[in-house]
Amino acid sequence: MTGVLLALVSGLGYGLSDFVGGLASRRVAALRVVLVSYPVALVLLTVLSVVVGGHVSTPALVWGSLCGLSQAFGVWWFYAALGSGPMSLVSPLTAILVAGVPIVAGVTLGERPSALACIGIGIALVAVVLVSREGRDEDSTAHRFTGKVAWLTLGAGLAFGLNFVLIDQAPPDARLWPLVFARLTASLTILVVAAVSGNLRVPSGAPLRLALSAGVLDTVANVAVLLALQASLLSLTSVLVSLYPAGTVLLALVVLKERVTRWQAAGMVLAIAAVGLIAAG
Repeated sequence: MTGVLLALVSGLGYGLSDFVGGLASRRVAALRVVLVSYPVALVLLTVLSVVVGGHVSTPALVWGSLCGLSQAFGVWWFYAALGSGPMSLVSPLTAILVAGVPIVAGVTLGERPSALACIGIGIALVAVVLVSREGRDEDSTAHRFTGKVAWLTLGAGLAFGLNFVLIDQAPPDARLWPLVFARLTASLTILVVAAVSGNLRVPSGAPLRLALSAGVLDTVANVAVLLALQASLLSLTSVLVSLYPAGTVLLALVVLKERVTRWQAAGMVLAIAAVGLIAAG
């Protein structure tokens, strides 16, 4: 039960972070937002790691750094796919890969969830796709699901999914240090990408405040997911965390007064049912 609760806390943290980061990205380029939120998370995670302690070892450094690379490239490719292709296809396809990759990895590594949990996983995968569906693309520019967009979507989904698999391999005695190495690597990678793409500028005003908030929420989500992985199965934790779009959708409904589609509403109902089955299993 502890693992389930921590996974849900992580999912909520990611959902809130995405919502806040999304607000900032409406005013400045998304990479400029990440350019602030990632380093902020790095500083906070470093402070927490010093306080909590832990054994800094080569495996902690290696797995954490690999995790950071997957995060950075995942963000880069995901934003590129959203910018060029239809969000109504890019978002749910990415989401199913984010949830599916760790499940396959967990089963391959020998995990055997209970029958109830397996049913919950199946329902959760459907929920992830439904909740991640966007409304009709009302942008005046046509966005086609081209071969390039398909590859970017596939790359982003695999990279985000591998994030869970890689950080799960970090030694527990390292405590939070693998997260520090992950954020350090991700921050450096994003810095290079921002420089190459001409986005090496720190936002100001409201976007800066939102980016700082996203960094704090991202820190909470990362700590919770690491603790959840240590307390539960990779396959179960990853699919629960992948329900994070539900939090983003609910905030968009309450704060921005956006309309939730019938598909998204159905997805949130299924998400609740999935959580119950996984917790019972």
